[in-house]
Amino acid sequence: MIEAELKAVVRDPEGILRLLEDRYGPGRAEVYRDTYFDAPDGSLMGADRELRIRTVHSPDDTRTVLTYKSARVDEASASKPEAETRVEDAEAAHEIVRGLGFVPRIAFEKRCRNYSFTADGRQLLATLVRVPEIDGTFIELETIAKADDDLLPALRVVRTVLAGLGIAEDDLTTEQYTDAVAAAR
Repeated sequence: MIEAELKAVVRDPEGILRLLEDRYGPGRAEVYRDTYFDAPDGSLMGADRELRIRTVHSPDDTRTVLTYKSARVDEASASKPEAETRVEDAEAAHEIVRGLGFVPRIAFEKRCRNYSFTADGRQLLATLVRVPEIDGTFIELETIAKADDDLLPALRVVRTVLAGLGIAEDDLTTEQYTDAVAAAR
């Protein structure tokens, strides 16, 4: 499966928050603690691939997810094939990944507000994001494309929803948080 996702800089965070709340109800406040791993020689990230352990804290739950993302299949959106699974024990997951020879490259926190909804027959997730180490508020909007030939139709739906929220094409960005955080440090 491919995560068909677009990310944009939000020029009016309060306005977008109101729109999301009005259209999709109250969002879920969550804090993501992400650790990205790489091979010691940098070859994983150097090949545009990602290995991440994310622990998500919400008011009533804490969960940890292991994610692997292959290289981009679409440069304009930076969409990537993704495999993700929930893990029972965050410490054990970190130990396993390190034991396989991967090293932590960067870790940071994302403060998120998530909205799940359906548009044009697709399940979508809109996430308002603040990363304390970088300036600005971002919106990520994603859905799943089942195969390569489903990516463009999936991205069309994502673009349509973003446009309906007042997000312009020139607000879109493919800059990764890992790069922005690393530059800020």
